[in-house]
Amino acid sequence: MTEILVASDAQWVRDQVRSVLATPDTKIRMVTAGAKVRPAVQRRAPDLVILDFQIGSMGGMAVCLDLRLEESAGRLGHIKVIMLLDRRADVFLARRCGAEGWVIRPLDPIRLRRASQKV
Repeated sequence: MTEILVASDAQWVRDQVRSVLATPDTKIRMVTAGAKVRPAVQRRAPDLVILDFQIGSMGGMAVCLDLRLEESAGRLGHIKVIMLLDRRADVFLARRCGAEGWVIRPLDPIRLRRASQKV
């Protein structure tokens, strides 16, 4: 079974990701704050983390950097990350923080599914 962790404080984003990626073989967990991602990953490592770039208190870039720093310190294994970006210029930031993939809004079910399968 594939496990995906979605981090977004926007209910519509969580709903849209769940509707696109939910299958009988996929378990989707949700967190509503960036600071909750690392503890959720430490409790049970998912196969994929999907980060909303605009999470309120700790944005997607900060969360991705946090996961990469924990990995480099040996406290976490490698976690694949897809970022949900607001504009094309944010791709540079997604690459810099080590995300394996990204989708630029508006969210398109086909592009989101393709990105998750590719990663």
